[in-house]
Amino acid sequence: MTAGPDTAEESPISTVSPLPSATLGSDKKRSLEQITLLLFITVPFLALVAAVPLAWGWGVSWLDLGLMVTMYFIGCHGITVGFHRYFTHGAFKAKRPLRIALAIMGSLAVEGPLVRWVADHRRHHKFSDAEGDPHSPWRYGESVPALLKGLWWAHVGWMFDQEQTPQHKYAPDLIKDPALRAVSRQFVLWTTVSLVIPPLVGGLATWSWQGALTAFFWGSLVRVALLHHVTWSINSICHAVGKRPFKSRDRSGNVWWLAVLSCGESWHNLHHADPTCARHGVLRGQLDSSARLIRWCERAGWAYDVRWPNASRLDARLLK
Repeated sequence: MTAGPDTAEESPISTVSPLPSATLGSDKKRSLEQITLLLFITVPFLALVAAVPLAWGWGVSWLDLGLMVTMYFIGCHGITVGFHRYFTHGAFKAKRPLRIALAIMGSLAVEGPLVRWVADHRRHHKFSDAEGDPHSPWRYGESVPALLKGLWWAHVGWMFDQEQTPQHKYAPDLIKDPALRAVSRQFVLWTTVSLVIPPLVGGLATWSWQGALTAFFWGSLVRVALLHHVTWSINSICHAVGKRPFKSRDRSGNVWWLAVLSCGESWHNLHHADPTCARHGVLRGQLDSSARLIRWCERAGWAYDVRWPNASRLDARLLK
């Protein structure tokens, strides 16, 4: 790889010291936080369950669908390109405006503060599907009852575990950056912004409270619930089933039917075989919109030193 235009930029996973104080409380989750988390999971989920009968009875406007899809893919790419491929794995380097924009976009997905998300995911890769992995579906064993229990744990249950990943240990570089630390601390603010944008646009576009209400239902609640469960499915489904064309030390698999909604994240086997690769869908026909977005940012000069797939590395990891 060649050096980018701004050589002063650092990789997001470099280790730095000394460290300021913790970004978000202690390493143990308190009761109030667990209750808040439960509300953020159940309320959008109930909206998602209600979406089908409501759409059947009342219909859904193109404005509602447009807001839902737009906000969904802004948040999804904020998670996949920003929180995951950039901040967690350093698959590319980013100019400072892009770095902050990705931190905010990921926060709009309402999946937790930046520093905590990255710390959890780095820990997951260190112990993937082994003792210490915060959300392996194989946690309880390999029998059918154990796997069903493990799938529930990997999908949702692990988030209610009182013990949290030490943020200073797994994300010291993010804590060191004042701007990223601020975005992480302001998670409640970005959650509010994420939930308010659809009804604000819907209300102003229709000049009615009903337009604001339906936009909130589809563009805020249903959108957040759908994105949550697609993201959590990478932790659960993609570590239990799927094709495994590449060598990895865990059970990560490719699940094709999640590819579009997950913005390419469900090509999970290659990701665990080569975690710093900027593209996850490397085989023919594997759609990966996150890689496409990174390519556009590279061409615009906002991203550089991108770790694109290397033919020899892929061939060495491919099962034959």
